[in-house]
Amino acid sequence: MPDSLWATLRERMRFHLGLAFLGLACGVWFPLASVLHLLLPARVGQRVGRRAIRFGFDRYLRWLSWIGACHFDLAAIDVLANERPLILVANHPCLLDAPMILSRLTDVACVMKTSLMHNPMFGGAARLARYVRNEPPVGMILCAVDNLRAGSHLLLFPEATRTVRAPLNAFTPSTALIAQRAGVPVQTLIIETDSAFLSKGWWVFRQPSMPIHYRVRLGERFEPTADVNAFTQRLEAYFTEALARADMPPPVPPKP
Repeated sequence: MPDSLWATLRERMRFHLGLAFLGLACGVWFPLASVLHLLLPARVGQRVGRRAIRFGFDRYLRWLSWIGACHFDLAAIDVLANERPLILVANHPCLLDAPMILSRLTDVACVMKTSLMHNPMFGGAARLARYVRNEPPVGMILCAVDNLRAGSHLLLFPEATRTVRAPLNAFTPSTALIAQRAGVPVQTLIIETDSAFLSKGWWVFRQPSMPIHYRVRLGERFEPTADVNAFTQRLEAYFTEALARADMPPPVPPKP
């Protein structure tokens, strides 16, 4: 068999093995999580849900690494495990961004689109973990602050959706508003990748070139300020500069 054909078959196998693992994990856990959400007390369910999500994402990323589909450099996140509550903000190049961060930290409240909370595949697990709905805005801010005051980290993507224009979408003021109200620092996380896989507009069954490289590194930590607009602009400018200096400049996402 020619080397080029063997390489193509190998990539195809990696891609489908990755999808198969995710499909199996979702098929087993998400229906169970929906039931547990109805049966368990809120605090117990939250703890079980967040631990299960960390375990599941950790195993999923390990599987992708083992089959040679992806290479992950996520060790920088580990130092946050024993930190006081922080607002973790990251750029959002693809669908793997949240799994990469949540695979390393146990007690994290993730801000999610409200529509995903009702998604038949993901909704049960998100509801069990008591993740934060992004609508209505006032409710999102109050729920986020409650999680921070209870001792959890908060994961937030200030672009509000996956990046559609390089290097970043315009930031929403949510991060500044939550930081101001909770009096909690904002820890930036810089996500780098050399592939547009699962970016906005990427069809989930479209096969990318493999292996794909991902790295999450710690950026600057910002203390909250009273000026929401200035804080938001400063945060966006920082990410723009950090991504310009990245070893893996953000790839251009395909048009939706």
